[in-house]
Amino acid sequence: MTSREPPIGRRVARLRVRRRMTQQMLADRLGKSKSWVDKVERGVRALDRYTVIQDLAAVLRVDPVALLGRDALPSQAARAAAQGVDGVRAALDRYDVALTGPQAQRAAPPVGELDQRVRHAWLTYQHADYPQLLRVLPELLGDTQHAHSTQGDGAAELLMQAYRITSAVLVKLGVGDLGWLAADRAVSVAAGDPLLVAAAAVPLGQALRALGRPRPALAVTIAAAHRLAPEMRRAGPPPDLALHGTLLVQAALAAAGAGDERGAAELVDQAARIADETGESGEAGEEHDRHWTGFGPTAVRMARVAAAVELGNGGEAVLLHERVVGAEHWRRLPAEHRAAYLLDAGRAHLGAGDPLAAGRALVDADRAAPAEVRLRPVARTLLTDLTRRGPLPAGVARLAAALGVG
Repeated sequence: MTSREPPIGRRVARLRVRRRMTQQMLADRLGKSKSWVDKVERGVRALDRYTVIQDLAAVLRVDPVALLGRDALPSQAARAAAQGVDGVRAALDRYDVALTGPQAQRAAPPVGELDQRVRHAWLTYQHADYPQLLRVLPELLGDTQHAHSTQGDGAAELLMQAYRITSAVLVKLGVGDLGWLAADRAVSVAAGDPLLVAAAAVPLGQALRALGRPRPALAVTIAAAHRLAPEMRRAGPPPDLALHGTLLVQAALAAAGAGDERGAAELVDQAARIADETGESGEAGEEHDRHWTGFGPTAVRMARVAAAVELGNGGEAVLLHERVVGAEHWRRLPAEHRAAYLLDAGRAHLGAGDPLAAGRALVDADRAAPAEVRLRPVARTLLTDLTRRGPLPAGVARLAAALGVG
């Protein structure tokens, strides 16, 4: 963090005053004591858990990045990402298509062209090139909205997917409220089509979990999975099975976030049975994974680790982790998927009392997909935790220096 930027505690105090809240009012809304708020604002107590930062941001009605400080993100990619989020926000703020009607709009690009652009956006996401993705999303959102306004259901899936990608990257970057808005719009566009609603429920569940609302996330993903089941019994195409399994995985993570260990285990077991039937998505061909789920046995194993981390079972998560990285399919996973998972593995090692292994996981994640580590607040929080544990290995120290942590 640069010397010109006030510490996070001072930013909390400034935003609190701007919202005309006393320390006691802020404490009550957070479920904390007034002493806790006072210590945070004076810098006596560190805010080193991102979930707490998210709670503060929600109460103060700002994006979490406003508390973390954009100036604290030193790289050119980070600045580009911050600007990209502003561009996406502006695109989501536009209502001209809905209000003026299609007759006032320029001709929308052909559906085939939009389909290729949506596919390219998904691939950009899988490569974790978030600044580039944020650059193309505003125009993609506008064009898919135009197509939907002129062609209706013929472009509904494309618009839903554009919203879904938008939600996914915003949640990654810690802008959960905007991610929720994009996911909610995906559900609205998908209304009436059980398959599209199920696909839209995936980012909605992720956004709700990012906002610290695991129980609503559990409800929406379970409901979508149950609604999808009759459709599978009638038609039974493989994409439905992968989507069903993905919803069960998301429901399991939501259950874990709510502290329901038994429920999380049962849901992951259900997903595992479906994964045994589908196999790995990449091996079954693109048609098997037309909803871009990345579902398969490896994804289910990764979900077991993530659920154990959420439940605070670090030792169990570390044991399960060995099965993931030892799997044959591990190296064939997209860079984003591997790096995101390695952040969970780092949290598992830290929870098990092994900061050295946690640091190795963080460095490995940075090698797999630098943006996943250098742009995500959750990675920054993990790195902050490591710096407080004592001397850092060289690789972790270099990463901390690059991010201005410590």
